Amino acid sequence: MKYSGNLGKMHVHHTDPITYDLEFGNQVLRITDAIGKRIRISYAGRINCVNCGKITKKAFGEGYCYPCFISAPSNSECVIRPELCEGHLGKGRDPEWELAKHVQPHVVYLALTSGVKVGVTRVDNIPSRWIDQGAWKVIILAETPYRRLAGEIEVFLKDFVTDKTNWQRMLKNEMDTEADLIAEKESLLNELPEELGQYYSENDKVFEFRYPVGQYPAKVTSLNLDKNPVVEGILGGLRGQYLLLASGEVMNIRKFSGYWVDFEVVE
Repeated sequence: MKYSGNLGKMHVHHTDPITYDLEFGNQVLRITDAIGKRIRISYAGRINCVNCGKITKKAFGEGYCYPCFISAPSNSECVIRPELCEGHLGKGRDPEWELAKHVQPHVVYLALTSGVKVGVTRVDNIPSRWIDQGAWKVIILAETPYRRLAGEIEVFLKDFVTDKTNWQRMLKNEMDTEADLIAEKESLLNELPEELGQYYSENDKVFEFRYPVGQYPAKVTSLNLDKNPVVEGILGGLRGQYLLLASGEVMNIRKFSGYWVDFEVVE
C-alpha cells in the first residue's frame, strides 16, 4: 500500500510495546504493523515548511523555511534552551503562544536511554516526549509552574549529569542496567540550591518503556534523503523517532519533517 504526503514526527501510543502511527494528510499508517515487511520511501525533492506550508528549497531546523526558522515561536531559542524563556514575563516571539506552551507546568526528569540524562518537558507532553527520545526508564526530578524555572534547574544539573542523548548507543540498545534512577535523583537533590530545591518532586514513580524492535543492530548507519532519495529495506523496528532497518541502517523521521514522500509498504 502507498501513502503520499509530508513527513512529520511519528505519533506514539504508550502501549507495551510502544505503538507508532505515521500520518499523511487524512491517511494514517500504523507503522508498527509494517515491522518485518519491506518498505520504500521515495523523495522527489519537494519540501513544505512545517509552519506556513510554503514550498522551500531547503529545510532549516526540523522542516522550516528560512523566514519561519527565524520568526516562528515554535522555533524560538527557548525551545532548545528553556533557561532563556521569558514567556512568564509576557515576552517572546508570540506572547500568546508562550502563554499556551511555556507558561504551563513543566517537569525536569532523569531518563535512561543508554546512560542517565537530564531533560525538561511540559507536563502535557508526558510520556510522548520521553518515548520520542527513546528512553526506556524515566523518573520526574522536579515540577515547576513554568518553563524558565525548569530550564534553570536543568542547567544547574548539567555539571553532574549530561543533557544529551547518545543516539547511536540508544539504537544499539546499549543500556546501563546498573543505574538506579531513584538513587540518582536523591543524590542530585543534595546538589540543588535552596531556591531550586523547593521544586523537587516527591513522586518516585519510575516509568518504563519497551519498543517494537526485533533485533538491534551492532552498528548503525544513518540514512539521509537529501543524499539518498530512495530508502528501501525490511523494517526491523522503531525506537524514538527512528526507523530501524534490518540492514542496520536507521532514519530519523523527524529530521525530515516537511519532505513530501511516497511511503510504500510492500506486502
